[in-house]
Parts: sequence; C-alpha cells; structure tokens
Amino acid sequence: MKRKLLEILACPIDKYHPLELFENKSDDEKITEGALYCQQCSRFFPILDEIPIMLPDELRDKKQDIEFLKRNIKELPEKIVTQALPWHL
Repeated sequence: MKRKLLEILACPIDKYHPLELFENKSDDEKITEGALYCQQCSRFFPILDEIPIMLPDELRDKKQDIEFLKRNIKELPEKIVTQALPWHL
C-alpha cells in the first residue's frame, strides 16, 4: 500500500478518517504488511502483500484475520490483538 493512500482511506463501516497505521514491513514509499485501525468503531483491517483488506465484517475471512493476528501478535498493539473487532485473540 502506498503511504499516500492514508490521506484518503476511511473506515468502510462508519467512514471515520484518519485511520491509525501500524507497520510491520515497510519502506519509504509503501507498506508491505501491517494493519489499519479505526479509533471510532475499534475495527482493524490487515495490510497483506501491500493490499489493505477493508471489507465489511460479513465479507471478511475470519481464518485469514486470525492467522494474521497470531503471526503478528508481537508487532501489533494490544488493542488490536485482544480487543479489536470483528474478532480478536
């Protein structure tokens, strides 16, 4: 995901902007892996292979999201790992 996208991305659930960014793998221009977090509705959206997965809850892949959380448990803040919606560890 290019960093400039942060300027226009909003939560697909409540349209809150700006989203909080947590980077796991990145360089100066793009984020390869990480998470976006909506402070208003407490939802997280994973960034996988440079693509932010910003789907509504009913279209999300729970297994993929849980695996993402387990794989990044040490890199992500507690509010995402243990409290975020639509699911957490």
